[in-house]
Amino acid sequence: MTVIVDYRAGNLTSVKLAFAALGESVEVTNDPAKVRAASRVVFPGVGAARSAMDNLHDLGLVDAVKEVATDGRPFLGICLGMQILFAHSEEDGGVDTLGVLPGQVRKFPSVPGCKVPEIGWNQVLVNGGRGATALPVGRSPRDRRNSDDGVEYYFVHSYYAELGPWTFGKTEYAGIEFTSMVKQGRMWACQFHPEKSGRVGLELLKGWLAC
Repeated sequence: MTVIVDYRAGNLTSVKLAFAALGESVEVTNDPAKVRAASRVVFPGVGAARSAMDNLHDLGLVDAVKEVATDGRPFLGICLGMQILFAHSEEDGGVDTLGVLPGQVRKFPSVPGCKVPEIGWNQVLVNGGRGATALPVGRSPRDRRNSDDGVEYYFVHSYYAELGPWTFGKTEYAGIEFTSMVKQGRMWACQFHPEKSGRVGLELLKGWLAC
């Protein structure tokens, strides 16, 4: 069973509908026992890091999420669900997060011509570009959301994960290159929203279901 973790951080209906479009049965739950028993775990999220961590603690989900993210089963973090896998976020004056990954999450600087939050389509590059076919998606050169250098997905965020050895895909905004996708074995995480990214997003989810 594929489980979507409900820790009062929104974004659940669109994620569930995306999996339904792929014919995948999912269960939305905040029960730590069900999370631990799941064969696949989706960890979405929108909102603020501190309130997300408070909710995870209140629901007794912190240890369960850390276990399933690191024990080798398929795990997918989305947006805030990716950010709080890192060790620390600058949001809300600074908050320690789950620490599954050792990096930091930082706020975009104020740059003329770049609104924060970033809202819209942006390109994800693998291995510095010219390697986007390494992305776990079905890619068509006729799709306007793809180019020779990368694939575009839909983003909504004010904070970003820094680059590091965990970086599988990277994106640039406001003069910053940041980690937009992590892929470590069957633990995948993305800053963008595959469930809001049309065909290429569904292809990414399909690739994760096959891992």
